[in-house]
Amino acid sequence: MITPFLIKISLKFNATDKPNHRKVHATPIPTLGGLAIYFSFLIGLVILQPENDYHLAIICGGFIIIVLGCLDDLFDLSPKVKFITQIIVAVLVVFWGGLQVEFINLPFGGQIEFGFLSSVVTIFWIVGITNAINLIDGLDGLAAGVSSIALFTIAGMAVIMGDVYVATMALILFFSTVGFLRYNFYPAKIFMGDTGALFLGYMISVLALLGFKNVTIISFIIPIFILGVPISDTLIAMVRRYINNQPLSSPDSSHLHHRLVKSGFTHKQTVLIIYALSAMFSVAAILFSMTTVWGSLLIFTISLLAVQFLIENLELINAEYKPLTNFVKGLRHK
Repeated sequence: MITPFLIKISLKFNATDKPNHRKVHATPIPTLGGLAIYFSFLIGLVILQPENDYHLAIICGGFIIIVLGCLDDLFDLSPKVKFITQIIVAVLVVFWGGLQVEFINLPFGGQIEFGFLSSVVTIFWIVGITNAINLIDGLDGLAAGVSSIALFTIAGMAVIMGDVYVATMALILFFSTVGFLRYNFYPAKIFMGDTGALFLGYMISVLALLGFKNVTIISFIIPIFILGVPISDTLIAMVRRYINNQPLSSPDSSHLHHRLVKSGFTHKQTVLIIYALSAMFSVAAILFSMTTVWGSLLIFTISLLAVQFLIENLELINAEYKPLTNFVKGLRHK
């Protein structure tokens, strides 16, 4: 109900995403769709009223992120301003809200205490995931769909673990995002913009952290699996830019979705393929939580090999980087 109204508002204020050489759309598209997700989320909070010690800090942080995203969609802020604001929000959640990963339990006994690094680890996680969701927001319905899959998985894991707050928050946000996806899937009538992508990234980072706080080192990998697509795409982009002597913040057109489209897949096929990858990572995360340590290591190894296969076959770093392919060829020659 909210999204059609925001389409009109975006067009009235000329808040549109203009086509350029990196964009796949040919005409300006309204871009304040993230507000539809946010307002729907707020309505869900008012109705269900979830409670938690970290709740106020999380909501205040979310509001700042929404303001940041709106300003960026309207006035195209510099990467430095966005990055500094994200750090401020993460610091707010960590030091005012008190949300920190203080230790992880080792699967064979004992634990690793982060000590003073706990704040750094938590801030790094929040800022990293916030940007990871933003980076994959390159095709109609992509970020909304991947975020929905991640949120549904986080909610399911929270139900299994008996965490009512995380399950409630994740489901409210899941349904808010799916409602928006009705207008955002190809061909999109509206984009979520940085408003939606940054907000979803921020909320997913916090909920994943809250759901798996101070758990075993194996369980700590679960949120990494759930967010496998955006995390791997972000890390690959950083490696690619470093190898090519580009600034880490510089945009490029070699992300996973770009490479799939260049490989011959249609817009819709590319989005559905990445949905499937996200779903596979989520299933791996659920299996991860149920299996033994050795089973977890097996799943982890298979997942790493699958990611490496994608990197080499889609040339996500460059055409020469193919260690796994070269290794297999070497075995065949022997």
